[in-house]
Amino acid sequence: MDKMKPDLFGIEGRVSIVTGAGSGLGRCYANALAAFGSEIVCVDRDLPAAEETCESIRALGGKAAALEVNVTDASSVEDMFRRTAAERTRIDVLVNNAGIDTTPMRTHELPIADWDRLMDVNLRAVFLCSRAVIPFMLASGGGTIINISSILGLKGFYPSFATATASYAAAKAGMIGLTRQMAAEYASDNIRVNAIAPGYHRGTNLGKEMNAASTAEAMTSFDDAVTRRIPMGRKGDPREMDGLIVYLASAASSFVTGQVFVHDGGWTAV
Repeated sequence: MDKMKPDLFGIEGRVSIVTGAGSGLGRCYANALAAFGSEIVCVDRDLPAAEETCESIRALGGKAAALEVNVTDASSVEDMFRRTAAERTRIDVLVNNAGIDTTPMRTHELPIADWDRLMDVNLRAVFLCSRAVIPFMLASGGGTIINISSILGLKGFYPSFATATASYAAAKAGMIGLTRQMAAEYASDNIRVNAIAPGYHRGTNLGKEMNAASTAEAMTSFDDAVTRRIPMGRKGDPREMDGLIVYLASAASSFVTGQVFVHDGGWTAV
């Protein structure tokens, strides 16, 4: 019997880029990867927020740097990867986490401008970042891309009132298709591409626009509808995804690519 490998989940010395790392799930992903030894490049359009994430990593002995990047702008994205690679020997992990949601409404009410804005951030930016990082991964012999999708990319949800938009669901479903196609294209190059589809979690920033446009009564109705739908009877804690993000970034998942890992308290099981 082979000896156990205590470093199976270790990612010491690897460089991980996390988009949308300034808050919410992105900050949690960055902290988790740093805790297992990875250097983190915290990317966000809000540079002070990205710096806060870096400070929390450094306070625990980790290594991190912050970059202000507009992930919807191809030149900004390409410059970010060039700068990162120029200062380091390689780029090992990309977490495509940056995303937004717009005010929930049904499809016939959805402004075209809101559709375009969300698609730009939630899907086009994933393509831009992946397209830009792959040449660096090819040059260094491989890497890992982790795309943050959603259960709404797998199932619809309408508890008699709008809780999300068709644009959000479409973008997250599109991300799954993009994940699987890239996984097929680059598997022989030792580049693995997987997706996480989170359910409803506390402490994310996706509800900002909905919260701003909603009454306290509407927010209570939303929370009740969501909680009733989750077999575990609660929203998730973002830190409960620490093990999953580290698993996908590490050698523990070396034969895993093109997969969608649902993290939803049983939502999609019923």
